[in-house]
Amino acid sequence: MKIAISGKGGVGKTTLAAAMAWLFAHEGHKKVLAIDADPAPNLAIALGIEGHEDIVPLVEMKELVKERTGSTSEEYGKFFKLNPTVSDLPEKLGIEKDGVRLMVLGAIQRGGGGCACPEGVFLKSMINHIVLQRDEVAVIDMEAGVEHLGRASVRGVDALIVVVEPTLQSVVVAHRVKKLAADIGLKSVFAVGNKVQNQEQQDFLKERLADVAMLGTLSFDPKVTEAGLKGTPVYEDKPLMEEVREIIKRLKEELGTTA
Repeated sequence: MKIAISGKGGVGKTTLAAAMAWLFAHEGHKKVLAIDADPAPNLAIALGIEGHEDIVPLVEMKELVKERTGSTSEEYGKFFKLNPTVSDLPEKLGIEKDGVRLMVLGAIQRGGGGCACPEGVFLKSMINHIVLQRDEVAVIDMEAGVEHLGRASVRGVDALIVVVEPTLQSVVVAHRVKKLAADIGLKSVFAVGNKVQNQEQQDFLKERLADVAMLGTLSFDPKVTEAGLKGTPVYEDKPLMEEVREIIKRLKEELGTTA
């Protein structure tokens, strides 16, 4: 199963991604890959990985990018490979903890950056390999949007989950993500409400996201914010994990799988 998680910044994408990856690893799946493709990577913290501050995102490993593509974006005008070898990197560079192997891809943040440069091709190749060629569960913590998913890899994603707060801004982003997903052929788009405090907020999300299947909601809990400040791994929050367990159950029902 390959799952991409998107949404507006700060809505709780990383919390959901970490919780889902941990639960998959502890409930019957031998191979689970957690991918941090957010410009501000925090998935290692949520998974309780020590030394997270020393992790270098894949896209920032200039020597590796040059080795595999033949160039970097700093070498203007130089030819580079469009299909670099990346199949060995999850095992070489992934950090494993509690049955979850983490890879921090990062994102191209400079102006004008994109897939038409060695770093962009490198990232796209890595995502394509993870989604299309590896036989394991992969949970991808993405930036808002679907920029990391090309038309090839999108066919291998079983689901795109948009995390949504009970705010108009968050709902607008969710609809934009759904449209972008549809533009590249991804139809299995679902929503998860987060930081929900009452029935009124649940009703708000159901009404505003009537065209997106809701997998469930995560309750507002100050302990989650506190855990983020302290760097406490998500799996220590038992109520949160129970809610995520139900979301995974609903997702499997929607996809018609028990795997």
